[in-house]
Amino acid sequence: MALTESKSIELGGLIKKFSLPGIDGKIYTQDSWPDARALVIVFMCNHCPYVQAIWRRLIKLQNDYGGRGVQIVGINSNDDTNYPEDSFENMKKYAAERGQNFPYLRDETQEVAKAFGAVCTPDIFVYDKNRMLVYHGRLDDNWKDESAVKSHDLRDAIEAVLAGVPPKSGQFPSMGCSIKWKESLL
Repeated sequence: MALTESKSIELGGLIKKFSLPGIDGKIYTQDSWPDARALVIVFMCNHCPYVQAIWRRLIKLQNDYGGRGVQIVGINSNDDTNYPEDSFENMKKYAAERGQNFPYLRDETQEVAKAFGAVCTPDIFVYDKNRMLVYHGRLDDNWKDESAVKSHDLRDAIEAVLAGVPPKSGQFPSMGCSIKWKESLL
């Protein structure tokens, strides 16, 4: 497991288009949540210990903010041939075991991850109601130990979006496992 940090992406760009299947059998696009005041896209997977450590925090965020117009969406772009734990069937299993309350989508071609510039799991992008990128960074300052968290970066970014102000500067990169690219896409 090689530690990878998300790359710096200029804020202010519009959300990238996508059309992906969810574990619930529906097809989702960037326009599937027209009333969401904030759309949080998290590139994630099943096997990464960094994602596993924050999965329940993401569920809690959706619980806390879903009623206020925030939608979290998980996207798994990992190669499931060499990493079968990240298969679509296992996505369903992992989400069910955790009681996941937000859509979990499969990016089989990995084109969506490439379009967004995602490089690690988790890699977190927050879009405002106009679907402009306003935050790209970490969930918080301690992926491993939730009780030791001092800086709630994603939560603060969501609060800023809901207040209609830009998130504070000083966005820190997310860190985790590298996205497992298919050999033909390297």
